[in-house]
Amino acid sequence: MENFNITKYATTNTLMTYAAWLIYTMVLLMLATTIVHYLSINAMGSGIPEVKTILQGVHLEKHLTFRTLISKLVGLMLAIGSGFPIGKEGPFVHMGSIVAHLMRRLVEGIKPAYANESRSYELLAAGCAAGVAATFSAPVGGVLFSIEVTTAYFAVRDYWRGFFAAACSAATFSLLRLWINPFEVTVAALFQTKFRHLSYYPEELLIFACIGGICGLAGALFILIHRRYVLFLRRNNFMKRLFQRHWIVYPLTISILYSTITYPHGLGQYLTGQIVFARSLRDFFANCTWHVSPLHVEACSEFLIMRWKIHDSVFIELGVFIVAFYFLVIVSSTLPVPAGIFMPAFVIGAAIGRFIGELMALGYPNGFRNDRQLLILPGIYSVVGAVSFCGAVTHTVSVSVIAFELTGQLLHILPVMIAVLLSNIVCSSLQPSFFDSIIKIKHLPYFPDIPKSTSWVHEIRVEQIM
Repeated sequence: MENFNITKYATTNTLMTYAAWLIYTMVLLMLATTIVHYLSINAMGSGIPEVKTILQGVHLEKHLTFRTLISKLVGLMLAIGSGFPIGKEGPFVHMGSIVAHLMRRLVEGIKPAYANESRSYELLAAGCAAGVAATFSAPVGGVLFSIEVTTAYFAVRDYWRGFFAAACSAATFSLLRLWINPFEVTVAALFQTKFRHLSYYPEELLIFACIGGICGLAGALFILIHRRYVLFLRRNNFMKRLFQRHWIVYPLTISILYSTITYPHGLGQYLTGQIVFARSLRDFFANCTWHVSPLHVEACSEFLIMRWKIHDSVFIELGVFIVAFYFLVIVSSTLPVPAGIFMPAFVIGAAIGRFIGELMALGYPNGFRNDRQLLILPGIYSVVGAVSFCGAVTHTVSVSVIAFELTGQLLHILPVMIAVLLSNIVCSSLQPSFFDSIIKIKHLPYFPDIPKSTSWVHEIRVEQIM
């Protein structure tokens, strides 16, 4: 379904292509919305905030039913096929948890030990890890990420369960990829990069740290705008009358606006509207430079350059892409369909990193030391930006491990770790994580962690409360 929206671009007539572009988006999104509305409204959104609440001991049984699983699965396929910038990671975590819960219900009659509440949470944690691993074929990062985003406390004894489930999930996903795609002969990283062994000077670490700071600020602003936008839709009287009473109006309106903005013969020419998110990410990670001539030794292929060089400037297109998709992702995440945030945030960060990398390559055409020994590789800056922004939005460090498994390379481990730690520090000091923000919006019964920066809270004694 991910590549289904490309068929909208098949005809040549401008009016017909716009009609096809609009109809495909609208029909698939309406189908996804309808299925979720009538089958299980608990399938809306990411699902991680609800799983996080459940793992803290709150019973939300309706979120772990078979109806929710089917609604989540079918709705997610249709929503992704519509072409909206929607991620799979959150819904897969939710679906993994549902599968673990249903399996426990099946066997608890045979083995009463599985009826124990603590065993239930252990299985849910393993299901979360399997869900992330199935999304990215990243078993190690899947386990670590699921721990960071869903649990406040994690039992060490559950490590092997999580890794076992994640390894089985990733192996199944990889083998199915080989079976479906006849051109792949072995298991490989999803977004394999080919950066040279010596890729950056130590002085560039300062630039990578700056990328982390910029992405931390951008991530905090992203979370704030998303929360304000959702609360505006819920509290404004006109919006409540229009959208809450007539559930089909909001997704219909957004699908028309999104199709018009991303239409390739209009503003979409600056957004590479006909290219799906996964292909954009491969372009951002490309081991070459966009702004130079295709005849240059460090240039990308002519087709790739022309795709990102409208009106002779890659910076205009990248700038418009970053700003437009920054807000489009915020709006898309509020649609009443299954939708994750990980991959959209990853792509936005990759675009920010690519923009800074291209600027660096333009300012230092002969390398940072001007010796032509190590030329600037914007692709590495893109990887650092992707991890930094995604890590800031989700308040996780394990996203760096997922990035290493996605790209199949470890040579950028130092700049990535520096940037993601700084982005986390900046964003966490300004805003809660994206998932904690949704918990607040939905008023879920979740007890947030006490921030380490709030020193006066740690000075309260028991005698002051009793």
